[in-house]
Amino acid sequence: MMDFPKLNIPYSPIKVKEEDGIVKVYDPLRDKLVALTPEEFVRQQFSAWLQNSYHYPKSLMANEVGLHVNGMKKRCDSVVFNRDGKPLLIVEYKAPDVKITQDTFDQIVRYNLTLHAKYLVVSNGLDHYCCIIDYTNNNYHFIPAIPDYLDITGAFSEN
Repeated sequence: MMDFPKLNIPYSPIKVKEEDGIVKVYDPLRDKLVALTPEEFVRQQFSAWLQNSYHYPKSLMANEVGLHVNGMKKRCDSVVFNRDGKPLLIVEYKAPDVKITQDTFDQIVRYNLTLHAKYLVVSNGLDHYCCIIDYTNNNYHFIPAIPDYLDITGAFSEN
């Protein structure tokens, strides 16, 4: 099996299996086995962290979401939707040994031209950056932490 560096998020157990010499991990959001690359390891750990620590509902999360950007087919790493089915938060993952650069942010911003999410997150499992989009003033600003799903959706505000 593969060894992965310790990430800067809590570890969540994953289900791995070797098939035809390829180590695969079960992705519960896609309900299938996928190749266990360093980036995929980050995706699985980060998705579990969003669910377990920040109350993001598994039923409103999706991995590898297809979209069109400037007429080209692309895939957004993870999307969290609000209860109306609109994208709320998108996440771009990199492998732990990949530095997060301006190019990484440019990539997620291009995806957001199609999705129009309010929050953008970039992570390599070690460093995480989150920003909130201000569509009224056509800008964004970084926030110190990933917001809790219940805080940004008011999920229990009617109770």
